[in-house]
Amino acid sequence: MIVPAAVLFDLDDTLFDQRHWLDGAWDAVARRAVELCGGVAWGLADALRAVSADGGSAQGGIIDRAVASCGLEVAIAPLVDAFRTHEPDRLEPYPGVRAGLPRLAATMPIGIVTDGDCGIQQGKLAALGLGDCLSAVVLSDSLGRAHRKPDPAPFRAALDALGADPVEVVFVGDNPLKDVAGAAALGMTTIRVRTGEYGNLEGPVRPDVEVADAAAAIELLLSWRSGRA
Repeated sequence: MIVPAAVLFDLDDTLFDQRHWLDGAWDAVARRAVELCGGVAWGLADALRAVSADGGSAQGGIIDRAVASCGLEVAIAPLVDAFRTHEPDRLEPYPGVRAGLPRLAATMPIGIVTDGDCGIQQGKLAALGLGDCLSAVVLSDSLGRAHRKPDPAPFRAALDALGADPVEVVFVGDNPLKDVAGAAALGMTTIRVRTGEYGNLEGPVRPDVEVADAAAAIELLLSWRSGRA
């Protein structure tokens, strides 16, 4: 056990269920397709969900393959733009996060390290409404797509923003290949949550601790901070 000086969280599938954002985004893409080519495109939303589920939401070319599977003749660029500009008014974090994160923020600085299009990720953060709890947000794409996790650059940027040494920091994330491996390589303590599409994925680096979800991670961090564990 350590007494953490700060904590970093991943965003998607760690603090909230990314499927909720994706559902809205796929619907937005389908609506744009209907505007461009009529009611024949209404089935595109289901096709987008199927392609995303089959290969994972991080794969490239989801819109292209879904359009092809529907036999649609429609320009792809406006559909990609509809995806990128989708901004829901509100997103709900996982249960326990909205109440627990302010409690944690009262004891130590909290940061976010997240991959993905910067505009999309900023929109998600705004819709979640957790900004008051955060002392630092690092969007890895702002450093270049080559620096997405597990590249050390976004982790180091977050540590610099918090003024914290990695051995004093805990990283909480869902993806063993990106979150656990990247944070552990810099000497951070890692907590893996078993939520989201990577919940059953195993990685080459064992996390220091595994818990069910972000709420459990927050409670564990509070106990470490107070010396109860």
